[in-house]
Amino acid sequence: MVGLLFSAAVPVAVLLGRWWLFVAAGLVLLSAVADSLDGAVAVLTARSSRLGAFSDAIADRVSEAAWLLALWLYGVPGILVAGCGAIAWLHEYARAKATASGLRGVGVVTVAERPTRIILVVIALVLGGLTAFYSHRLAAGAMTVVVSLWTVLAVLALARLYTTIRAALSAPPSPR
Repeated sequence: MVGLLFSAAVPVAVLLGRWWLFVAAGLVLLSAVADSLDGAVAVLTARSSRLGAFSDAIADRVSEAAWLLALWLYGVPGILVAGCGAIAWLHEYARAKATASGLRGVGVVTVAERPTRIILVVIALVLGGLTAFYSHRLAAGAMTVVVSLWTVLAVLALARLYTTIRAALSAPPSPR
């Protein structure tokens, strides 16, 4: 919940502009740290559960939506933000459906996993903050370039993930 609250504050910070873009980047990092600590504590205390894993996945998607909303509010084109979010979420959906289809582990780590998404959002906000003192339009443009990179990486990752899942699910079952 703490990570989700930090993420919910990101669009508010972005609306304040300039120096607040650095604060927004810090909030994204704090959200990621809180999310990581939550999972680590659950595992270390043997209190992990299916409900906790489900709730964590939902919180991650809501957090990413808040970050994308913040980027859109600052000037990244809406169609790019929507496309980037859709592809990133499709990546996670494909993993979940593969698991639900009986695949124990997808067996591939792609270039568009959550840590990469966190890093790219932080880079976008920091670049925006650095350029916002010169021009709001330049800051929005810098953020747009980073979100474009994120989208390209997400498309490549989704293609890689799909081919891996397809191969695993279409392979004949192994004898037990």
